[in-house]
Amino acid sequence: MKKRTLIGPFKQILPMTGINLKGAISDHELEIIEDGGILIEDHLIMAIGNYKALAAEYPEVSTTVLNGNHVCVPGFVDAHTHICFGGSRAKDYAMRNAGKSYLEIAHAGGGIWDTVTQTRKASIEELTKKTIKRANRHLKNGTTTIEVKSGYGLTVAEELKMLRAIKGANEQALPELISTCLAAHMLPKDFDGSETEYLKMISEELFPILKEENLTHRIDAFIEQSAFSEDDIQAYFSKASEMNFDITVHADQFSAGGSKVAIEFNAVSADHLEASGDTEIGLLAQSDTISVALPGASIGLGCDFTPARKLLDAGAALAIASDHNPGSAPMGDLLTQASILGTFQKLTNAEVLAGITFRAAAALKLEDRGKLEAGLLADLAVFHSDNYQDILYNQGNLKPCMVWKNGALVFDRHK
Repeated sequence: MKKRTLIGPFKQILPMTGINLKGAISDHELEIIEDGGILIEDHLIMAIGNYKALAAEYPEVSTTVLNGNHVCVPGFVDAHTHICFGGSRAKDYAMRNAGKSYLEIAHAGGGIWDTVTQTRKASIEELTKKTIKRANRHLKNGTTTIEVKSGYGLTVAEELKMLRAIKGANEQALPELISTCLAAHMLPKDFDGSETEYLKMISEELFPILKEENLTHRIDAFIEQSAFSEDDIQAYFSKASEMNFDITVHADQFSAGGSKVAIEFNAVSADHLEASGDTEIGLLAQSDTISVALPGASIGLGCDFTPARKLLDAGAALAIASDHNPGSAPMGDLLTQASILGTFQKLTNAEVLAGITFRAAAALKLEDRGKLEAGLLADLAVFHSDNYQDILYNQGNLKPCMVWKNGALVFDRHK
């Protein structure tokens, strides 16, 4: 027998419906349901409307009565993280803020390779536990779906260890984890060969196992001067496409070029884009590729933000993700970062909220979440407030008091 629960009354519900996937959004486009209720049937939303009317129509259902003022928004979707890793890069952060360059930090034993070394030393059990812990921390901040990348293994065996750890974490963590293979993160220092030889080895040896074990349906690559070139990656992405993997790209972080490759391969998303110029912005806006801003990396590195305002005004679809990783984005607080990006890029509340809900879901090809409407997952983030504007106004300081995932109350700050 199906379980039905009516939750409410909410002072405001923001369903995030009726808004275009692409382009700028005015706050006037936000639908606000006053004194609303949400009827859940098992893990799905059954109906949304006036709380008293729903209570009268469904008198037999169990109720979760909220006392005081509450605002409800869709559970947040973090479309780009690296929360499966071993060790720490606190030393890197201190050196960077003290004026050391990327190369100086790398020569001192830091950088991505430091995390690769520490992640390789970690057992699959340790990585699983750490990923669960970090994921559950995200959930307490309202994030109910989290993309998680590999990329700190950089051998077939170590990449498999990471992806198996992510799969194991997904079975136990409160939020849902979406895995991505980032074996093309950098050329490993201990690989005896060129970039193209490494990528050929990974695509031939790793890709079939990913399919066999259903570890991921997503392939990512870092296209940058310090990683892989536009030419290097062609055969790799061609192989991924042939095997029906979805493609996503670390693009235009320090130099332009990666976004062009993303569009060429019809990538689901192009992430970073801090170095994107008018040409890249125009191409992204004309494509179906979701642009993903990663303000956490800009804050962590002290560099320019993704040109979010220009992307939206050009007609692009803009998602916002945390890039939570041990090196360049250690904060891992999506709401705080999105609020700060909105301040510096002059984004409307609607644009920021869309960027961490349904537009972020689109960056993962998830059509069953990111909005509050009948038939979609009952993923809810609830805040103590009588005005949804307080969420971003407090720049991450206002945390959710309750979070529902798949129709279940999985976090209650009162308990």
